[in-house]
Amino acid sequence: MGQGAAPRRMRAYDGELGAAVARAQQGDEAAFAVAYRLVQPGLLGYLRGLVGDDAEDVASDAWLEIARDLGRFQGDGPGFRGWTATIARHRALDHLRRQRVRPRPAVLEQDVLDLPGPHSTHDQALEGLSTEHALELVRGLPRDQAEAVLLRVVVGLDGPAAARVLGKRPGAVRTAAYRGLRRLARQLGAEGVTDEAPRTLGEST
Repeated sequence: MGQGAAPRRMRAYDGELGAAVARAQQGDEAAFAVAYRLVQPGLLGYLRGLVGDDAEDVASDAWLEIARDLGRFQGDGPGFRGWTATIARHRALDHLRRQRVRPRPAVLEQDVLDLPGPHSTHDQALEGLSTEHALELVRGLPRDQAEAVLLRVVVGLDGPAAARVLGKRPGAVRTAAYRGLRRLARQLGAEGVTDEAPRTLGEST
């Protein structure tokens, strides 16, 4: 799988998603089910990276809010994915506050960033992100890196959309995702990391 394959695959459904959302806003329950089917896998993966085993409960809360506020949404398929991710993030942060869970402390990453190697390993990291083990590794990243990786790779948002969800500059999100993927590549057993530019993440320009 190429480094931008997961986001590209999700973006391939954006036309269908946008049409489904428009119909759902007019009261079409079947269309809402289509939108749910297209968005839920990525949203659930994002939430698993944030709250672990409680992801399905948090997702249920998020979808209740999404359904309630659907009439106020304005935008296309990619916009809907970003909007739902924002709602899910708020519900996840509320959940973490209630559970009094603190982000795990960041470990020093200089040893990862300085590693030389003949091959890029971002694609190997992306390949492994569908596994529960990889999501657990993502949860061990510094919070900014974890969320950037989850939004870019699992939810499939482009850089500007991920930045809007997080309330940060696109460049900061791009850098955080790049560093997070470098560390994941190392943790997932990849053999080397190159000093490639952050655009290897499929960043929109």
